[in-house]
Amino acid sequence: MQRSQVVASRVGRAVTLVPAVFMALWCVLVAQSAMAQSTIFNIPSTDTVSPKKVYFEFDWLPQAPGPEEGGSLTLYNPRIIVGLGHDVEVGLNFPIFHLGDPDSATNSYIQPNMKWKFFNNDDKGVAVAAGFVVNIAMNNREDQASWSYIYGNISKKWKDGPRVTFGPYGVLANADEASGPVSFIGTRGGVLLGYEQPLGKSPVSFVADWFSGKNTIGYFTPGVSIALPHSGLLNIGYSIGNDVGDETPDYKNRYFFAYYGVTF
Repeated sequence: MQRSQVVASRVGRAVTLVPAVFMALWCVLVAQSAMAQSTIFNIPSTDTVSPKKVYFEFDWLPQAPGPEEGGSLTLYNPRIIVGLGHDVEVGLNFPIFHLGDPDSATNSYIQPNMKWKFFNNDDKGVAVAAGFVVNIAMNNREDQASWSYIYGNISKKWKDGPRVTFGPYGVLANADEASGPVSFIGTRGGVLLGYEQPLGKSPVSFVADWFSGKNTIGYFTPGVSIALPHSGLLNIGYSIGNDVGDETPDYKNRYFFAYYGVTF
């Protein structure tokens, strides 16, 4: 999970930073194959953390552009994932949503998650996985109900070429507002798609992912993924909400997305 599952409105990012950061890193990185990752940007990949290994990641998603009135929304999301063996991983996300407005509260969440890669054929470049993510509010709980989503995905990797990931997902949430608070907004299921394309023999890949649906997790995010020395990874992209064409002038559902991850 996973990574940036958001409540009713979500997170954004300033794409003008990408060229400068990309060029600086290009000059100092050593070429190496892309390391396994549990997500691309938002969608779960079919990768799992190796047994007895720990993966730590920090996501930063500032809204870009911000609303015409009021403060901009920023998401901070530290994540930790542990490999259990048998291609199973478990993790916790701790997303924190901060609105740059002194009259607005900061919302914090905890997201337990698990993934199992139950089929893998390296010769054919095919893997199949399934998992879940649970979203639980840590504050302002009187106004927010817990929700979760389950998913299955399959990936196909071509030798020295791209990898494509796709599958269905479904959301489990309170469907009746009269029976209690509702935190998940929009359609309760759809598809997830991912694309990863290595750029020659460099440590850089073009990556993109998409959750379908006009809902809390429905975003399209293209960007670059850069393999760093010492089992590090840097992803930089721009998330665009599926409802962006419906937005009013004071609502901008787009975010700059940067995260650094490391396995140890």
